[in-house]
Amino acid sequence: MFRLWVRTVHKNHILRDTIIPDADPEKTRTHKVFDSLAEACREFDLPVPIWLDANISEFQRSAATRFTRDSFVEEVPFDFLEIRIVEED
Repeated sequence: MFRLWVRTVHKNHILRDTIIPDADPEKTRTHKVFDSLAEACREFDLPVPIWLDANISEFQRSAATRFTRDSFVEEVPFDFLEIRIVEED
């Protein structure tokens, strides 16, 4: 089972969080991350963030990254959106 924790944070307070499961064994890890992030953004009614080089390298090192306001095309009501893999098969 694969689970991705997604949360929005403003002034060190969690505004919203969710855990998105993905049990499809046919998907690659990358597809699971992208699909789960997109699902969480739909749930939060947010645009999907742009993966910057810093996000990619941080995620590869620690299975977690933060998307700041610079990663969004539209204005967002939080300081950052953080994703973290909490379970991986």
